[in-house]
Amino acid sequence: MPFWPSPISTRDVAGSGVRPGWPTAQDGRVWWTEDRPDEGGRTTIVCRAADGTHRELLRAPWSARTRVHEYGGSPYAVTPAGEVVFANLKDQRLYILGENGEPKPLTPEGCRYADLLVHDDQVWCVRERHAEDGKVTRAIVSIPLDGGESREWATGCDFYASPAISPDGRHLAYVCWNHPRMPWDGTELRVTRLSGGGSWTVRGGATESVLAPSWKDDSRLYLVSDCSGWWNLYEIGRHGDGLRALCPAEEEFVSPPWRLGGRPYTVLGDGRLAVLHGRGDLRLGLLDPVSGTLADLDVPYAGWDAALAAEGTSVVGIGYTATTPSSVVGVDAATGGHRSLRRDLVRLPDPSYLPIPQAVEAPVPAFLYPPHGPATAGAPPYVIFVHGGPTAHAGTVLDLEKAFLTSRGIGVLDVNYGGSTGYGRAYRERLKGQWGLVDVADTVAAAEWLAAEGIADPARIAVRGRSAGGWTVMAACCRSEVFAGGVSYFGVSALAPLVAHTHDFESRYVEWLVGADPEVYADREPLALVNGVSCPMLLLQGLDDPVVPPEQSTAFADALLERGVACTYLAFEGEAHGFRRTETRTAALAAELAFYQQLFG
Repeated sequence: MPFWPSPISTRDVAGSGVRPGWPTAQDGRVWWTEDRPDEGGRTTIVCRAADGTHRELLRAPWSARTRVHEYGGSPYAVTPAGEVVFANLKDQRLYILGENGEPKPLTPEGCRYADLLVHDDQVWCVRERHAEDGKVTRAIVSIPLDGGESREWATGCDFYASPAISPDGRHLAYVCWNHPRMPWDGTELRVTRLSGGGSWTVRGGATESVLAPSWKDDSRLYLVSDCSGWWNLYEIGRHGDGLRALCPAEEEFVSPPWRLGGRPYTVLGDGRLAVLHGRGDLRLGLLDPVSGTLADLDVPYAGWDAALAAEGTSVVGIGYTATTPSSVVGVDAATGGHRSLRRDLVRLPDPSYLPIPQAVEAPVPAFLYPPHGPATAGAPPYVIFVHGGPTAHAGTVLDLEKAFLTSRGIGVLDVNYGGSTGYGRAYRERLKGQWGLVDVADTVAAAEWLAAEGIADPARIAVRGRSAGGWTVMAACCRSEVFAGGVSYFGVSALAPLVAHTHDFESRYVEWLVGADPEVYADREPLALVNGVSCPMLLLQGLDDPVVPPEQSTAFADALLERGVACTYLAFEGEAHGFRRTETRTAALAAELAFYQQLFG
């Protein structure tokens, strides 16, 4: 089958997006981050003034990106005077950006900082310190905005997140947890008295994930907890008294906190909450915390990133649809009016080439993107997308990678296998101890469903995924012959090296996913099952990846080649976990298309 001509090029996909994120609103102005894929993938900060003009605050080579937990998060905060404090990628120091545009260092080299909050002429944040012996420690600290020594306020736990200062400035609330838990397994909400000392646990534990605390007033807090089996919003006293569900629902009110600094809800000036909620994609609504009434705002965005900001009754967030790129959006909660302040993509392809997702049970939740183009005899080829994490989910955000394929006659099925978020704690925990089994079985079942329903040509179904999704791709190709080929972007192939060499945040994750017994590894990891692979594979890898080192991909590629199985391995210098440079993303996508042309053509 010759592929259809398409107006969507590799360059359109790789080089046009600025990935706006992490909005902040203050004094009529709005700040957010943007990527510059044509400038080595650096991240800048943009400010929109009250008159609607935009100004880029960071010029090359400055890049506002934090490496705390390696995945980072919100890299900046705004002071009451409108100055910006940011973490610089190269040295991970905090800098303050004055009106003259020249960054001034606030911290010495040697530490990383994230989850920034400015209060009382200080920046409060999570500090991550890497010792020469490899030991990693974290604390919540405050740093004077005019320079000076930092002060530790919370120490002793392996991880910290979400510092929040009470309105009277007397108490600090935060989230913490310890190995081997991940933040979606079990966390604690704690409060520290800032004058006189003393700390206590408000809520949470080993089997309850408490996230995103925010002060309602000096004595009570809002929080998100999954104690009901779903991440719902609650109100609680600062000593743990009077827990009250604000809007009980079998929906999620937060996304998994892979990155620090997310804000899934925000308090408006009139006391209402702007909240995100739903299954899978999160919708934007207004919640009255007194009555529990929740009403969605009538805005043309189907989903939102878990990063909201507010000033008065104005809400700013990152909204999207399947045909509208991720956009910085301002919403007036009082009138329902809305406006787009910045779009990820300035120029879109002809809308007729953008696929519209169809929610299906395949047999797990998934989104079907049929190919676009002239009718052809027989069922078309399909590629199954497997999301990473694995504690993450597939949504319906506009993705030109999908349009790149569907506009050429290749359908896409984006699968939310067992373990995906957005469907409650029980669905997340389907993967507990079962990584390499449940995710693989669900992905294989999705391929079999495509064939049984006559949607896809059974002989032309491929599978692709990134990171943990790459693990599932490799494992699925080891355990099943349903796939014509597999594409892995920086995927995990072996567990012992991952446990020994991956970064601290995920260093105990495998215990939850598989178990602590190394003897089990040989029954799960793709490298041990490589003799089961008979289909061609494409492996792509960044050589500076601290999360999944290059050895993971090279070992699997070598094992395939030794057996005579067709395998292409492409490595990219200067790329880490997730490709950011235009040239890299262009080359990777071109290689992937050529791979599918060989498989399907």
